[in-house]
Amino acid sequence: MIITDILVENSKKFPEDVALVEISPEIKEQLEKEWKEFELVEPGKVLNHRREITWREFNEKSNKFANMLIDKGIKKGDKVAILLMNCLEWLPVYFGILKTGALVVPMNFRYTSEEIKYCLNLSEADALVFGEEFIQRVEKIQGCLPKVKSLIFVGESSPTFSCSYDKLIDKYPNQEPVVEINENDDGAIYFSSGTTGFPKGILHSHSSLLSSCYTENMHHGQTKDDIFLCIPPLYHTGAKMHWFGSFLVGGKGVLLKGVKPEWIIKTAAEEKASIVWLLVPWAQDILDEIDRGSIDINEYDLSAWRLMHIGAQPVPPSLIHRWKKVFPSHQYDTNYGLSESIGPGCVHLGVENIHKVGAIGKAGHNWEILIADDQGNPLPQGEVGELWVKGPGLMKCYYNDPKSTDEVLKNGWLLTGDMARMDEDGFVHLVDRKKDVVISGGENIYPVQIEDFLRKNDIIKDAAVIGLFDSRLGEIAAAVIEIKPEMECSEEQIFAFCEDLPRYKRPRKIFFDKIPRNPTGKIEKVKIREKYCAAGVVDIQNKI
Repeated sequence: MIITDILVENSKKFPEDVALVEISPEIKEQLEKEWKEFELVEPGKVLNHRREITWREFNEKSNKFANMLIDKGIKKGDKVAILLMNCLEWLPVYFGILKTGALVVPMNFRYTSEEIKYCLNLSEADALVFGEEFIQRVEKIQGCLPKVKSLIFVGESSPTFSCSYDKLIDKYPNQEPVVEINENDDGAIYFSSGTTGFPKGILHSHSSLLSSCYTENMHHGQTKDDIFLCIPPLYHTGAKMHWFGSFLVGGKGVLLKGVKPEWIIKTAAEEKASIVWLLVPWAQDILDEIDRGSIDINEYDLSAWRLMHIGAQPVPPSLIHRWKKVFPSHQYDTNYGLSESIGPGCVHLGVENIHKVGAIGKAGHNWEILIADDQGNPLPQGEVGELWVKGPGLMKCYYNDPKSTDEVLKNGWLLTGDMARMDEDGFVHLVDRKKDVVISGGENIYPVQIEDFLRKNDIIKDAAVIGLFDSRLGEIAAAVIEIKPEMECSEEQIFAFCEDLPRYKRPRKIFFDKIPRNPTGKIEKVKIREKYCAAGVVDIQNKI
């Protein structure tokens, strides 16, 4: 069985049930504004901010796109890249590529032209599917892509250098393409976050993709009736693979195009979402808006919402305690995963373990974990070492990069690069990224611990800790603090607050600034170091 078989089965079992919904709040707000100012539409007819397709339509669109690709010369083993914002076409395109036997290559929508070119050439992509937001970026590099045979544009007014998905898709049959694919065949190339330079290509098999469906469903018990609100970018393993637990049983997915707190709450209420996956900043923003009175949750029917879970970054325990005060009936889960481990769930807390918030949990369904020293020897409980994981969603390799592959794959284990410890109950606690550890006067300082402490301060919205060069201690901890809107704070207040920390862990330098995060919510420490570590004062290369 491969993952596309699930789509075929859903189209047979639930042909007229809604599979996917796209919500575009900005379009709705603009239309409502035009109605009020120019009386262009009636209030009850502001409808095109919402689109949907059934399971039958989902499968047929995937088949049509697969047949289009095959007509353009795409064959098993080729690679087809996706460069689209979240939209209703994204997943039918994704599954259509898989049905051809080609590898799907999702790409970060924040990539510059140079990064797009780099990733297309690294993955040896034969075709690129892109949207209107990327016309200029693709046009700039289209003559520098020797292997790309087809550029396919999704949207209105296709540029002259590409063909139109919209105009061509209905010319192709909706029958299943006849391609023999097995679970061991290559299925996808995802890209690492690129926080340490240009991204690496992460090669996954069809078996790996399928495993994410079962892992996620085992963890969160999705049924046909569950409705999954998907907000993070679909190019990332986290968002899609969490919905895959619902996909496995024919559960609806709602794609929300926007992250404003009011949009999230309103969409959850109107669409009767039962599962919402958030990033730390979005959860913080929702709570802040509720605290300020900008959102009155009593005005919304959120009774269907049963599970809020977070992944992709360390989760401050204070945030979850705060969330549970506002939403006491919600189940909560922390999910830990990497693109190299097909995203969610190689480690997870479990909804039954809310008392262990702060830990990332135990080994996920069908996964094994190990806390190891630099030689790969298991460490006893309580000692800090590198987290290793092994399981069915492990990548095959870094594509065309045997050196990097050998550095992280050891006898079937993936070396995550995350430092962690296991407590007396067998729960794993992240300590920090291995390369982010600050060594001050011979003591290891783990920035995540300080960041979690700082976020307990009601004035602080976000925090990031880096190491700065010090001629005496080697490094000192420096904290970049983002203050909540309409609040004020001084260095002296932060230093006073940090007196509850052990002396060696206290930040020696404070900067007030916005914390940069990538689309999956991870703090971009490289950007922070580039800004605050003057060249020649700290060895940036050793930290990235």
